Amino acid sequence: MKQLLKEKLMVGFSLLSLFFLLFSFALSQPTQAQITVVGGLSEPFEIAVTPNGAYAYVTNGGTGSVWVIDTATNKVTAEITGGDGPYGVAIAPSGDSAYVTNGGSSLMWVISTATNRVTKTITVGNGPYGIALSPSGNYAYVANFGSSTVSVIDTALKRVVASLSVGSFPQGIAVTPNGRYVYVTNFGIGTVSVINTTTNTVAATIPVEAGPFDVAVTPDGDYAYVTNSGSGTVSVINAATNTVTATVTGLKEPLDLTITPHGAYVYVTDGSSNSVSVISTATNKVVATIPAGSGPYGIAITPDDAHVYVVDFNSATVTVINVLPIADESPFPFAAKVSQPENLTANPSGYSAPFESQQSNPKLPFYQQNSVAIVIGTALVIVIIAAVFVKVKVKETKSTGV
Repeated sequence: MKQLLKEKLMVGFSLLSLFFLLFSFALSQPTQAQITVVGGLSEPFEIAVTPNGAYAYVTNGGTGSVWVIDTATNKVTAEITGGDGPYGVAIAPSGDSAYVTNGGSSLMWVISTATNRVTKTITVGNGPYGIALSPSGNYAYVANFGSSTVSVIDTALKRVVASLSVGSFPQGIAVTPNGRYVYVTNFGIGTVSVINTTTNTVAATIPVEAGPFDVAVTPDGDYAYVTNSGSGTVSVINAATNTVTATVTGLKEPLDLTITPHGAYVYVTDGSSNSVSVISTATNKVVATIPAGSGPYGIAITPDDAHVYVVDFNSATVTVINVLPIADESPFPFAAKVSQPENLTANPSGYSAPFESQQSNPKLPFYQQNSVAIVIGTALVIVIIAAVFVKVKVKETKSTGV
């Protein structure tokens, strides 16, 4: 009876140890969850984060304004008014200017981020929507939904230097990291136009699926991801051949998208499902789904890869998601080698804040900062318990002579 009791205790302790091991492992796995919601907007569309990560600019189509959110507090610190259906927004690489398209007119704003005032108004095409800047910041590219053109703006001269015809109803736009090409989604005909920035001509037209909405290019420039809002898919374009090499399925109404700085994941707003889908660029499959507000639309990620800001059109909110990489599955060779800068560069308004280091992120819970230690500690406890039982068993064997 005594021996049977000891064996049962041994099994019980082993199972308990296994439970603690699995529990610790689960705690050590990164999670992705909403951390806050910013409310009070009016028909918000797009969002962009400053290069230093300190501020997010949100366009409010309903009130003709742009809100400025302090990302340290997630509070609105400024409002720029007087627009006509502000839609797209992009921040200069230097961080000194924000460029905003007014979809209800033919105007683009240049906003000083130091004063949060409009310093210049530039006439572009009809119904300007998407906007993107070259890596140097020397040029801005605007997709004019109403006139089916792309306006090329010299940011130093602050005027249009070229106007290019593309497909019908151009919506999203992105520039490759080397600045040589611009990808434009043609919502009306299910294609993507590729513009050669050296000649300002359309170099290729790529068929995708129904209702191409937005486009983003991977950090190495090898692939462009396109959301097809009409077919519930994301097309993956090989930039070397300008052909679709993969199609991501399982979404309902993919709209905007952003790619993490290390290139491992694509975050996509899914308007019909009120969520954000996370696509692994290694497998081109959806690996996570995160709840957002009602009708998620625009999306942007902070440069330190810590938070994703999601504009919820229907609920007139901005959902802030705490991003913790699930695993480094990036196909890009440099992904594991990239190190985050230790400090942010002060922006024109004088705000500065440290980036979270990859080794220790003060925003993470204790168990996530020390996940490795927890797992190793639990494993050691199991080993010690096993050793004690073995020792007891040996003693019993010696005492019984068996």
